This record gives sequence, structure tokens and C-alpha cells, in this order.
Amino acid sequence: MPELPEVETVKETLKRKVLGKTIADVEVNYPSIIENVSSAEFIKNLAGQTIKDITRRGKWLIFHLDDYCLLSHLRMEGKYFLKKVDDEVTKHQHVIFNFTDNTSLRYNDTRKFGRMHLVPKDKLEEAKPIQELGLEPWDKNLTHKYLEEKYKSKRLPIKTVILDQGIITGIGNIYADEILFLSRINPYTPCNELVEKDLDNIIINTKKTLEKAISEGGTTIRSYTSDEGVTGLFQNNLYVHCREKEKCLICNSIIEKTRIGGRGTYYCPKCQERRS
Repeated sequence: MPELPEVETVKETLKRKVLGKTIADVEVNYPSIIENVSSAEFIKNLAGQTIKDITRRGKWLIFHLDDYCLLSHLRMEGKYFLKKVDDEVTKHQHVIFNFTDNTSLRYNDTRKFGRMHLVPKDKLEEAKPIQELGLEPWDKNLTHKYLEEKYKSKRLPIKTVILDQGIITGIGNIYADEILFLSRINPYTPCNELVEKDLDNIIINTKKTLEKAISEGGTTIRSYTSDEGVTGLFQNNLYVHCREKEKCLICNSIIEKTRIGGRGTYYCPKCQERRS
């Protein structure tokens, strides 16, 4: 699943390709991807709109148009491909934006889990997907006091809570494992037992890990790529994720895999020793 660094990579790739293009018409081949308006309204309102900018909030891409903002979540395997208008439409191209220059931006999603919202430009901050998001990793308000307040009433394992997009947005399963490893925190640790140093380490290593991943174009695991021919390199820098039964790069212990909250979780039993 694309996480913050992958979505950031998609955003930058798309900005190079589609900024300034004007939408001539839209084809919706799988209406369930459009969540907050009907397909007819979606198609009507997008006609004639020009892409002014593309930004990111958490794992959401935001296309800023003349009068609207188009929010797009890639979920498991969503991708955008730029084609010519007359290129063949393939099976998994579910939403197609045809531009006036005879190019076509196509949303491809094998599993159909991706979602889109279309909201008036001045209502962006009121949109449900945006309101539900927590702080960005680089927000100045992300402090140990903020996390302490969010965690104090929870006894869930920190691995589960660090994935909560309503607290820190953008962290997914891959980077959660890496952040906890660098912070020397066992993933089973109840989040309300973390001390100030732990919380500071989570903040520091969240920024460090995501910044490194962004610089490497994200992580390419299984079928995920950000665009045709665009793959990430951060998988070459992973300490624990997907390294089950391999030696820890720090202490030579064997990396273990478990499941926490239904998510595959990788950790080093020595570097991330459980506390009494």
C-alpha cells in the first residue's frame, strides 16, 4: 500500500506531467470510487477545469482546480498513468480524465479500493477526509506532549496506534515497523506506557525515516509502483520490514515476524526487547 513517501512521489511525478492541463471530459467506469457526489455531478463539475496545483495531506492527493478540489486516495494499488486520448482503455482504468491537448490521465486500480471526493475549493478544510486526519509528521505541533495526550487513555500496542491516521497522518505498515525499530520500542508495548524519551524518539525517527524514503522515491514492495517506470529504492534501506529470519543489521539477532492488530509486524527481539 502506498504510504506518505509513495504518495509524495506520485504527487511530484504528476505535477511534472499534468499541471496546467484543462479537463475536456471525464469517464467514470467504476462509480463506487467516487464517494461524496454522483458520477454525473463529478463529470459535469470537472469539465473545463484546469489543474492549478497538486498537494498532499497524509495519504490523500489533492488536485487543486479552478473551482474544486479533487481528493484521491490510492489505497492498496491505485496508480495514475498519462496516455493519449485514443490509447486503448484497459480493464482496470476506472476513472479517465481527458484533457484538451488530447492526453488522458487514467486512474488504474486492480482491486478497486481507491476513493475520490470532489469538493468546492473553499470547502476543502471541511471535507470529511481532511477533517479526520491528524498532524503531518513535520507539523510544529507534533510534540511529546501532543502524543502523550493522545496515548494516555489507550492501552493498545504502539504498533496499532502509530498507524492511526487521526494522530499522525501518513504512516503505514512498512514505515511503522522501521520507526519503532529505530526508536528501540517493542511493537507490543502499550502506548500509554511510553515515556517522554520514547515519544520524542518516535517523532524524530518518523521524520528521519519518511524524509529518507521520500528522497529514495518511496518503497517498492510487491506490485506497487508510483507510475509507469517509476519505482522506489527505499526497500534497500529497510532494517526490519520483510526481513523475517534474517539477521538484524545492528545486533545480528534474527528478525521475527508477528501479527498485531491484524497487521504483519517485523521487529528485532533484542534491539526492541520487551520491557517488564
